[in-house]
Amino acid sequence: MRIPKDIIKAILAQGEQESPNEACGYLTGTAGDVKKATPLTNVDRSPEHFSLDPREQFAALRQARAEGLEILAVYHTHPATPARPSAEDIRLAYDPAIVYVIVSLVPGRREANAFRICQGTVTNETLIIEENGHG
Repeated sequence: MRIPKDIIKAILAQGEQESPNEACGYLTGTAGDVKKATPLTNVDRSPEHFSLDPREQFAALRQARAEGLEILAVYHTHPATPARPSAEDIRLAYDPAIVYVIVSLVPGRREANAFRICQGTVTNETLIIEENGHG
C-alpha cells in the first residue's frame, strides 16, 4: 500500500487533536494507492481502543463509491504506544480482508505501519510513505 506523506501528517494532526483518545478513520483509494483519509468518530472515546460510528462508516463508504474509490484500510492512532497492534486491537479485529494502519503519536517514535489481522494472527503489510504522493 502506498500513502502520501501529507495523509500521514493529517492523521497525526487528527491524533493530536483527539489525544489522549485514539483517533480513527478510513483510507480510501484505488489499486493500493491511498488518495484520501476520512476521519471518523471513535465512539468509544478511549485511549486503548476504538469503534467506528456506523452512520459515519456508511456515509464514508457511499462517498468513496461516488468518488470511484474503495476502502483500502482502517486507520487508528496509538497516543502512547508504538505503531503495532495491541492485544486489544488483535482481539477486536473483525475483518481479515481489511488492512489496519496504525500511527504512533509517541514523541521521537512517530511512525506508521500496516497489518492484516486474522483470527489472532498478525501479518505485516508493506506501507510505502511517498513524498507528495509521488514516491
